[in-house]
Amino acid sequence: MADHVLSNTYLDALKDQRTGFAMVFILSGLVNVLMLTGSVYMLQVYDRVLSSGSMVTLAGLFTIVVILYLFLGLFDFLRQRLLSRIAIRLDVALGKPSYKSWVQSGLPPQSASPEPLRQLSMLRQFLSGPTAVSLFDLPFVPIFLAALFLVHPWLGMMVLAGACVAGIAAILGRVLTRKWQEQAAIQNNTLQEFSRHSRQSAEVLTAMHMHDNLGNHWKTMHETRLALHQNASNPSEVISAFSKTFRLLLQSAILSVGAVLVMQNQISAGMIIASSVLSSRALAPIDQVIGQWRAIGTAVAANRILRDFFAQIGADPQLVEFPEPTGRIAVKSLSKFSPQRGTQMRKALLQSISFDLAPGDGLGVIGKSAAGKSMLARVLVGAWQPDQGEVQLDGASLTKWQDGILGRAIGYLPQRIDLLPGSISQNIARFDPAASDADVIAAAQLAGVHDLINALPDGYASQVGGASGTPLSGGQVQRIGLARAVLFCPKLLVLDEPNAHLDGDGDDALDAAIMKLRTAGSTVIVMAHRPSAISAMNKIMILENGRMVRFDTKEAVLGGANVAPMVRTTGPTPIKPNGARPPLHPPHARGGVGTL
Repeated sequence: MADHVLSNTYLDALKDQRTGFAMVFILSGLVNVLMLTGSVYMLQVYDRVLSSGSMVTLAGLFTIVVILYLFLGLFDFLRQRLLSRIAIRLDVALGKPSYKSWVQSGLPPQSASPEPLRQLSMLRQFLSGPTAVSLFDLPFVPIFLAALFLVHPWLGMMVLAGACVAGIAAILGRVLTRKWQEQAAIQNNTLQEFSRHSRQSAEVLTAMHMHDNLGNHWKTMHETRLALHQNASNPSEVISAFSKTFRLLLQSAILSVGAVLVMQNQISAGMIIASSVLSSRALAPIDQVIGQWRAIGTAVAANRILRDFFAQIGADPQLVEFPEPTGRIAVKSLSKFSPQRGTQMRKALLQSISFDLAPGDGLGVIGKSAAGKSMLARVLVGAWQPDQGEVQLDGASLTKWQDGILGRAIGYLPQRIDLLPGSISQNIARFDPAASDADVIAAAQLAGVHDLINALPDGYASQVGGASGTPLSGGQVQRIGLARAVLFCPKLLVLDEPNAHLDGDGDDALDAAIMKLRTAGSTVIVMAHRPSAISAMNKIMILENGRMVRFDTKEAVLGGANVAPMVRTTGPTPIKPNGARPPLHPPHARGGVGTL
């Protein structure tokens, strides 16, 4: 089965709505034909009713008009309702993929593309609004032109010329505003990104009193955005005013020409009024499109961005549903390089790393700073993709596993832990509706954070993340993150400096959790700076400049190699007078790690 199906989710979603768009088009045709009702009725009143004085004829005509207008209202309502439903269906079909793909696009290599969720919202608002209806009316302008030609060729030619002038004005407006609209959109995204990061860094900015300088910088960026928006609006304002004035002048010209034709007995008096109404209706969609040119440009840009965004990510691959994994890990010739930046050569972050772990193994990865430990952790859990080699879980590459299975089979605790806006229970449950309260409490107990959570005023219902969340210490956040990582007793657990913010009790809870998971058959990998982090491990790997220089049992590695410089102690290690270093931990320390 193919690993990846070349497809575009956005275009597929649009294709699914082809029937709906076709119905809107048909209804628009019916609406525009029924729009002739007023002109025909006016013509009949002037030419038949007034000349004959027949009340019966007037009553009959009016009854027909009422029926036709009822159908007009019904069809107009149906097409607007259809467009609204199409917009909602597109949002439903693309909302989750847009959110998922946008979150994943935050992984390297990052792109500066606008947020697809925002573009999807713009497209939904456009389809639900009156501007989209005007676009569907445009193809039926020839109906009113044809009616005018039937009244008299001169009148048809005048309105056709007017439509051409209005069309040229619309195209000219698009040409003159497109560049400014694109630049304004880019500047708007830049300004929003700057404002968001400034808010996230509020503590640092306040401590260093940077508000005035940043405020001035924000003001400069904001004024640039306003100037770009104004440059985009200037042509539209001129063309919109010209279009309205020209349409009014054209209607007066049609009345004048119509009066001349009446005096020459070429048309009847009723045709003058009917021609005026027909010309107004023929030019109305063009005038509306010109007036909403900025909204149309925004929708066109959103359509292009969504199409290109989903073309880059492709469709989700169709994967085989493997049975639940056992935790057997095989890393084969794994290499990872830094992102490409111009012509600069890519730096090797991980180089040809290979090792195997059986279910229940515990691997401690040690090395100096920038040795590649965190990078290895990210690749092992699939957060980053390797450039060469692969990570296999039970003999299958991580890319071949379905997300739903991997979600429960892998636990990950990064160095930086972010809790999402929601309750502690939701965060530990990974927002999985299938996770029961018992699963959440079991994970919290395994991480040793159950009592800490219960001590909070709202317990597991305490809101965290965001500006209104319950303030938590770094250690509390790390232990909640550990509870989230051990939910469902994952078969692969990767911890990156898990005790960086933990006290002695937290270290004990961490060791106990690791041993319980290993006893249950989970494979645990710990990236360590502090010696206590590897006390519950049975294997050790030493990384140096992205290369694996040693991989063996803990006894073999710690018994021979000098790993003291590879791990960070809680304080400075004194040097004995003879130059030898004392143990990193006293003899009574846990697990013999003190013999490092």
